[in-house]
Amino acid sequence: MKIAYIAAGAAGMYCGTCIHDNTLVAIIQKKGHDIALIPTYTPLRTDEENVSLNRVFYGGVNVYLQQKLALFRYTPWFLDRFLDSTALLNSLSRFSSSTNAKDLGTLTISMLEGEEGHQKKELRKLIKWLKDEYKPDIVQLTNSMFVGLAREIKKALGVPVLCALQGEDIFLDDLVEPYRTRAMEILRKRSLDVDGFIAPCQYYASMMAGYLNVTREKISVVPLGINLSGHGIHQQNVDDEPFVIGYLARICPEKGLHILVDAFHQLTQRLGVDKIRLKVAGYLGGRDKSYFEEIERQINVWGLSASFEHWGEVNREQKIRFLNSIHVLSVPTIYKESKGLFVLEALANGIPVVQPRHGSFPEFIEATSGGILTDPESPDAIASAILRLIDEPEYRKQLGQQGQEIVHNQFSDEVMAEATLAVYQKYI
Repeated sequence: MKIAYIAAGAAGMYCGTCIHDNTLVAIIQKKGHDIALIPTYTPLRTDEENVSLNRVFYGGVNVYLQQKLALFRYTPWFLDRFLDSTALLNSLSRFSSSTNAKDLGTLTISMLEGEEGHQKKELRKLIKWLKDEYKPDIVQLTNSMFVGLAREIKKALGVPVLCALQGEDIFLDDLVEPYRTRAMEILRKRSLDVDGFIAPCQYYASMMAGYLNVTREKISVVPLGINLSGHGIHQQNVDDEPFVIGYLARICPEKGLHILVDAFHQLTQRLGVDKIRLKVAGYLGGRDKSYFEEIERQINVWGLSASFEHWGEVNREQKIRFLNSIHVLSVPTIYKESKGLFVLEALANGIPVVQPRHGSFPEFIEATSGGILTDPESPDAIASAILRLIDEPEYRKQLGQQGQEIVHNQFSDEVMAEATLAVYQKYI
């Protein structure tokens, strides 16, 4: 089986979707299949060995310039390759935070329009490479923001095109009008060009069926899996003090760090400052620095600076060490999460989780028996759940052990790869 997997770089950020795509492609390669991980926009950044091609299609600089200036829609391809250089594209991590709402809306619409959009030259380049050099049996798109590519790929290659669903509704819903309405119209029209979709959980499959206006039967569910290498060495000591709460995710309002900080404050008031610590790790982008500075200012006002620890962005080794240093993980997202790899990573190390009762989390907790669900956006509920884990150390240990065993048995990258290959086989 020869598979072309078209992924999207995240401008130098560790991104859950990039990590998932890289992990999936890496294990499929190890199983002996010919699969190419094809970056778009920027090079992929992952905390494991990067198996993507050393070439970027739809380079972010070219995409942007072709959107803004008609001249760049007709420049020679050799000039475009210069603009697709790794150094230049990685600089987008600074540029991306300044993109305004109008530019974002018009660019989204143009990309969804595929061969009818301003980036049709980039589509021709990708199709030429796929048809003349790689010649896949099937093409996988990383999310529905790429459905505009499907029609021309199928016409040129005559192969099935599948599309993963990985949380893109959050981005689309944030577009301002009239761009959101127009983007949704094109998205639903172009989704008809895709042969099938793959969602990470039942909740998201059902939600996106209505969102894209496609039948539920068109969406297969393949649960997430992680590379378990290095995970699972943590042995909880239920008598450890102080009790350490962990947060491992991008630092931004939608991930809900401020809610966890409020819960942390409540717990210090109940139990004493010396009894509780909060450790935070994750990527912090330029647009969210003021948000985090306000959180740090509030922690200082409460006199909790000595009980708060900011690890910053962490690589794979640091991430596992971080998880080994906490008693419970909580990422109380505001939005309904479609994935949540951090849940699997915590449980793989025997660390129970406290998560809001929405999105993918109820399915995770039901499948793993590794955590507690709480009311969404409620610091009181999170504080109460964590307090229970402090007061009942054996229960906490039980949750961690149950979750660890099930994740290692049922949520590995191998299990995810086998399920994905089975979906591919249905369409070939």
